[in-house]
Amino acid sequence: MTRYISAAQLAKRYDVDKSTIWRWSSRGILPKPVRLSGKTTRWVLDEIEHHDAQLNRTGDH
Repeated sequence: MTRYISAAQLAKRYDVDKSTIWRWSSRGILPKPVRLSGKTTRWVLDEIEHHDAQLNRTGDH
């Protein structure tokens, strides 16, 4: 089952403002979010965890 994470949850995870999450996403720093319905947009948690693992391997954080 796919698990999703919101911009607010990501902001808390990275200790940044929600606007930073959206900026990082638009610049390709984070994986692209998915629109679930209407105005509901989330990130796939597995993609975020993979992204974090890649950063930890390369030291680009």
